[in-house]
Amino acid sequence: MAQWGVTIGIPDAPPVFQAAATEEQPTQKLSWKTDSPVWVEQWLLSKGKLKALQELVDEQLAKGRIVETTSPWNSPLFVIKKANKGKWWLLHDLCQINNVIEDMGSLQPGMPSPAMLPQNWNLAVIDIKDCFFQIPLHPDNAPCFTFLVRTLNREAPRKRYHWGREYACVSTPSGLKWVPAKWVKPFIP
Repeated sequence: MAQWGVTIGIPDAPPVFQAAATEEQPTQKLSWKTDSPVWVEQWLLSKGKLKALQELVDEQLAKGRIVETTSPWNSPLFVIKKANKGKWWLLHDLCQINNVIEDMGSLQPGMPSPAMLPQNWNLAVIDIKDCFFQIPLHPDNAPCFTFLVRTLNREAPRKRYHWGREYACVSTPSGLKWVPAKWVKPFIP
């Protein structure tokens, strides 16, 4: 942002701000409205989309963000081609999962509503890219975010994965309804 003459400064920031903003946050176990697993069948994808999906899943597997699983939960994945790029975007449809998670209160406690901002107020938009993969998710919740990857013409068995690492903190998939609160919380004064 410096290339545009923008600097980020926090006037009169308390000395503990950086420590509070960068300290590791404890994992928070989700509360569920049901004990029954949610299963939403994977949508059919074209050959090109299946290939892109497999490449993206292999990438996440290599980064340790997903592991193979036998969880009874499932929600569908799909891919969207990024505009003006040859890359694909992996999307995990968590609509049905979000419906069975107990609400955790306001998504951004203490933050003003955008409608309350004065007209012509200067705003900055920051692309936080892969931040969702840095948010810890309680290990007991990881199996609830399972998805399966089909193969073309059923040439191999379907593989099932869930987000997380076998022996470290679990990564949160984007689209989970409580993520904004978790991400904003460390930065609220």
